[in-house]
Amino acid sequence: MSDNRKRRYVVALDQGTTSSRAIIYDQNACALAVEQLTFPQYYPEPGHVEHDALEIWETQLQALRQALQKASVQPDEVAAIGITNQRETTVIWERATGRPIAPAIVWQCRRTAGRCDELRRAGYDKIIRSKTGLVVDAYFSGTKAEWLLDRSPELRARAAKGELLFGTIDTWLLWKLSGGRLHITDVTNASRTLLFNIHTLDWDDELLQLFGIPRNMLPTVCGSSEVYGMTDRDLLGVEIPLAGIAGDQQAALFGQGCFAEGMAKNTYGTGCFLLMNTGEMPRESKRGLLTTIAWKIGEEVQYALEGSVFIAGAGVQWLRDELQIVQDAAESERLARSVPDSNGVYVVPAFTGLGAPYWDAYARGGIFGLTRDTSRAHIARAMLEAIAYQTRDVLDAMRADSGLAISRLLVDGGATQNSFLMQYQADLLGTEVVRAADHESTARGAAFLAGLAIGMWSSLDDLRRLAGEQMSFSPQMAAGEREDRYAGWQKAVERVKGWIDA
Repeated sequence: MSDNRKRRYVVALDQGTTSSRAIIYDQNACALAVEQLTFPQYYPEPGHVEHDALEIWETQLQALRQALQKASVQPDEVAAIGITNQRETTVIWERATGRPIAPAIVWQCRRTAGRCDELRRAGYDKIIRSKTGLVVDAYFSGTKAEWLLDRSPELRARAAKGELLFGTIDTWLLWKLSGGRLHITDVTNASRTLLFNIHTLDWDDELLQLFGIPRNMLPTVCGSSEVYGMTDRDLLGVEIPLAGIAGDQQAALFGQGCFAEGMAKNTYGTGCFLLMNTGEMPRESKRGLLTTIAWKIGEEVQYALEGSVFIAGAGVQWLRDELQIVQDAAESERLARSVPDSNGVYVVPAFTGLGAPYWDAYARGGIFGLTRDTSRAHIARAMLEAIAYQTRDVLDAMRADSGLAISRLLVDGGATQNSFLMQYQADLLGTEVVRAADHESTARGAAFLAGLAIGMWSSLDDLRRLAGEQMSFSPQMAAGEREDRYAGWQKAVERVKGWIDA
C-alpha cells in the first residue's frame, strides 16, 4: 500500500482556554476518537488570568498521543494535522531554549485595561480600529505583549535581535510540533493582535512602533489552509504535514459551513462568540462589534463581523466550583426546568468586564432581583438566561451593522447540549436556532482546513455535504414577554457598568 493510500485520517488539535483536545476524523469527517485533558488556570490578582504555556504543550501532545491510541490509528496513517486555538492568549519565549519568559497572559485577563484607557485618551482608538477592525481593549494580544516586554529593559532589546519570539497559542504549538522549525501564524489569529493590518494583510509598522513590538519577534503570517511544514519525527516517530490553522471562532464558522455572506453562527464555550460571514469586503461596525478575518484559502480572503461575550460556559463552571449550587453542567438544566421562570432574578456574569457591544473593562458581575424566596434553581436558571441575553445583545448589533436579516442562527459548542438554553435562545431572539449534529464545529473546522490543504476534500461543496443533520429550536415566546424580559436584562447591565474605578 502506498503512503498516500495509507494516510486517510486528519487530526484536529483544539487547544482551548481550559482544556487541550485532539480529535481523529476519517474521510467522511466522522470523529473516531476524542481525547481531552484539562490544565490549571492561574489568577495571581483579581482580573488577572494566566496559563503555563508548557502545561498547554504537554497536555496537547498527550491528548494527541492518547487519541491516536484510542482510535487505533497509527501516526503514519495521519494525512494532516489542523490546529485551532484560544486566540488572543499571548506567549513570549526564547528562541534558543524554547522556554517561555513568563506565564502566558490569557485573553480573559484585564491587566492592561489601564493602558487601553491611555491609548483611547490619546486618540489611537480610531487609527487602531481602521487598520485592525478591533476596538482598543485588554482582550487582544498587543497590549499583553507590550506588558510582558515592559517587565525588563533588556527584554525589548533581546526581542529586536530575534532572541525572543511572540506567538498566540497556534504559533506556540506549531513551534513545538515542528521542533522549533516553524514560527508562523495564520491571518485569523494575526487579526486578533492589534498589530496586524487586515487590509494589507501584514504586520503594521505604525502599530508595532506604538506598542514597542519589534518585527523580528513576530511570526510569518500564512493562509488558513496550506501545508506549512512537518511535525518533528521525534514526537510520533514519523513526519506529519501541519496543514491548517484558524482561531477557534473562525474555525467554528468554517466547520458550520458558513461559507456564504450573511450566514452566522454562535459558539457556546468558555465565552460566547457570534460570527457572521460578510464576504470578501470588511464591514466596519458602529455598534461595538469587531471586523475580523474569517479565513484565507489560496488568494481568497473572507471577512466576518464578530461579537465576543467573555463569560458563557464559564458562568456554569462558577455555579459549580465557586457557589457549589450544581454538581455538573447537566444539573443546571434540570434546575432551570424545575421552576417556571427566574422569579425576576438576573445574573450579569461580568466577572472580567463586559465584551461586545459594551466593551467595559470596569464592569463586574452582579445578581439582581433577589428576594427571600429566591432559590438556587432561580439563580441557576438566571445564569443560563444570561448567556441567551448576551447573545441577543450581539445579534441585535450585528443585524443593525450589516443590514442583513439573520433568519437562522447556527450554534455549536458544549452548552448547545443544554436544550433549555437553546429553546430560551430561540425565544429571546425570535429566530430559529439550529444545532449541529456534531457540536464540535471548532475542531471540525480545523480538520476541514487541513484536509482541504492536502486534498482529502477537494472543495467547499464537499465540505457542505459533510455538515450533517441538525436539530432546530423555533421561537415559542410571545413578543411582548420577550421584550419585557430583555428590558429587565438591560436594566441589570446598566447597574454593573463601571463598577470598579479606572
